[in-house]
Amino acid sequence: MEKIEKLKSFLQLSPDDPFLNHALALEYIKLGNEPDARKLFLEILTRDPSYIGTYYHLARLLERAGESENAKAWYEKGMIAAKQMGDLHAYNELQAAYEDLID
Repeated sequence: MEKIEKLKSFLQLSPDDPFLNHALALEYIKLGNEPDARKLFLEILTRDPSYIGTYYHLARLLERAGESENAKAWYEKGMIAAKQMGDLHAYNELQAAYEDLID
């Protein structure tokens, strides 16, 4: 909980910071609070669709929730964003996860 409180205090100064919000979402996942993590991931991607790492974590969360079709859609959006950003590493990770899901 200490990490969460620290992140929340930093977010008071920079509420739209994608890094801080992403880190907070990951902490929520560690605690089993996937609904709040999901909400944060969606907010990040609404504000900053170029924050590539969030696509992977959101899609994985959706897979765990049994929302395979929704997860596929987010992997696809992430691959498009990664390609547009020229981030081949992220593209390959998203594509591998996507292919694992559809097999």
